[in-house]
Amino acid sequence: MEGVYQQLSSMDYKNVLKYFVEISAVPRGSGHNEKISEYLVNFAKDHNLKYVQDETLNVIIYKEATPGYENHTPVVIQGHMDMVCLKAEDSNHDFLTEGLELIVEGNSIRANKTTLGGDNGIAIAFGLALLSDENLEHPALEVLITTDEETGMDGAKALNPDHLKGRYMINVDSEEEGTVLVGCAGGLRFYAELPLNFTEKEGKRVKLVIRGLKGGHSGAEIHNNRTNATILLARAIMELKEKYDFLLCDMKGGDKDNAIPSLAQAEAIVSAEEVDAFVASVKELEEKYQKELLASEPNVKFECQIFEEEKAKVIHPSSMMKVLFAILQAPNGVQVMSSEIAGLVESSLNLGIFAIEDDLAIFHYSVRSGKSSYKYFISDKLSFMFGFLGAEYESNADYPAWEYKKDSKLRDLFLNVHKELFNKDAEVMSIHAGLECGLISEKIPDMDIISIGPDMKDIHTPMEQLDIPSTIRVYQTVEKLLQKMK
Repeated sequence: MEGVYQQLSSMDYKNVLKYFVEISAVPRGSGHNEKISEYLVNFAKDHNLKYVQDETLNVIIYKEATPGYENHTPVVIQGHMDMVCLKAEDSNHDFLTEGLELIVEGNSIRANKTTLGGDNGIAIAFGLALLSDENLEHPALEVLITTDEETGMDGAKALNPDHLKGRYMINVDSEEEGTVLVGCAGGLRFYAELPLNFTEKEGKRVKLVIRGLKGGHSGAEIHNNRTNATILLARAIMELKEKYDFLLCDMKGGDKDNAIPSLAQAEAIVSAEEVDAFVASVKELEEKYQKELLASEPNVKFECQIFEEEKAKVIHPSSMMKVLFAILQAPNGVQVMSSEIAGLVESSLNLGIFAIEDDLAIFHYSVRSGKSSYKYFISDKLSFMFGFLGAEYESNADYPAWEYKKDSKLRDLFLNVHKELFNKDAEVMSIHAGLECGLISEKIPDMDIISIGPDMKDIHTPMEQLDIPSTIRVYQTVEKLLQKMK
């Protein structure tokens, strides 16, 4: 990492990039927070700062106010320590044991064939830079870094509000400079297991892969016509089934329920007499879908691989039809647009993970909505359909929406500071993605919260990028904001 930081050092400001490089060397995938949590504890010890590490490995680090700010309400700087771990097909990266391999390209940072973890490593970097700056004037700081935000906000749910005295909170988990977020969707996870029956079939094994789709964050990108690879694959299988005698051995798509699948694959046993025509039809489907998706998914690609003839265990036709019915008929994508905020998605869901495991078809959905009643309606629709098909199902990881507050001193101060620094107005927005702000405001109703962040692209994909100049500008905005809180 030293070589990377040498490239970045001339662009760094107050050690923000230094800390981002450091935490990128620490494995911190969701569900594996031990190492990054301990890193934060060691940082606090090294800087003689008080801290709390709770049972869920959340860490809060405290820094006393500088002279002249002692009587101001403490300010919470908040983010999460876990990251979505996705990698390119040809990457051998081990997220459990290896840090990220960072690459600097012009004014951007990315990782080598993996997600970058700017969501939400940048919040950690901001917090540590603020805590280590001996010259910054500021109120008392409480840097709160939570665990497992990406998989259910478990850290925020377990947070003891008594550990926080601050009543102003700056969440640094947004991806667009010049925008201040003041509300977000709530959400839940829906999980279903559909029992499968099996039989045997003789023929040639064919592997069908769909790749090259954009994928992306299932909240931030759900309205951008990103095609779900699993659903496209099911559509292709349905069309092929109308013409050919084959049964599925396996099928899977997606790795994370909060990411739109960019790759899906299936294996089938096709009768030897039809296999050549089957492959030709796959090529025809590829051309049809490429034409259909030219504007939204220009890189979609189908691949077919034929193996030797064999007699294999396959999914029974009735079970196969149930699987295709479930994938193709369950709701997916945008369900309702907001009638209150133009252009804002109100409710959506995403089939993020599908897989055949033993004798079950497994479905993982991420459901989001700005209206809790509609969030539960979507869950009820899924329950109704999967129950009808004979599946076991449950919903979990429920978290509330963060509702807009008409009066916010922190929001108004941010808008003034942004105008002062950049001579232009920041945009006030709510977003469809979920943030921990909803859970924290539920625990501490009088907390005044905003969410900001630098420009990032393609989060939750191996193409993720962090804009360096934007990162520095947003950090300087936070500095000025703290200085104004006197």
